Amino acid sequence: MTYVIGMVSQKGGAGKSTLARLFARELAADDFAVKIADLDTQQTTCTDWAADRAETGVEPEIQVQAFAKIDTALREASRFDAFILDGRPHSSEQTLQIAKAADLVVIPTGQTKDDLKPAVKLAHSLADAGIAEAKIAFALVKTTNSQSELTAARDYLTQTDYTVLGGHLPVSTAYGMAHDLGKAVTETRHKSLNTKAETLAQAIIDRLSTVAEAKKVA
Repeated sequence: MTYVIGMVSQKGGAGKSTLARLFARELAADDFAVKIADLDTQQTTCTDWAADRAETGVEPEIQVQAFAKIDTALREASRFDAFILDGRPHSSEQTLQIAKAADLVVIPTGQTKDDLKPAVKLAHSLADAGIAEAKIAFALVKTTNSQSELTAARDYLTQTDYTVLGGHLPVSTAYGMAHDLGKAVTETRHKSLNTKAETLAQAIIDRLSTVAEAKKVA
């Protein structure tokens, strides 16, 4: 069985590709067959990252391919245990297509209202279009280390009917440096930062498992 995970946002730079790379790396490290479908053909962030990763010989190798169309990408999905759709921003039609195809939809958001409101608005638009609320989840990324601000952001999101994933990714130059070397955010030189990233990755895995089990029962 293939699990399809969609990383979507209406804002550029929200953290979709960061989450896609993080999730792919953690699954690959546990010997899952995983691939990222890079649907942002203008930026190709994940595609370029995978090339850097291969060039520097970082293991495990992560398969990434750029696709212009979701239907074309999904033809590859059955060959993998997990297939990650990294969508492009500002594309309502593609975002909805991803949400329809995915078992879990992850929306990254920062902790300010300028980030939170568009994220919640996107979740509402997907739900209004028929996407099950249970398979929509928020991930807090590019946050500060202020516990009060994190708590306020989490409280804001928990007022909705969607899942708020545990963990968060703070803003850190070490994360950016890891990406520049073809690494994921669990592969920095700093154990504490890696642990934060691992916590968020595990939260995605746990939520995916919950949604998948509920789907089997239904």
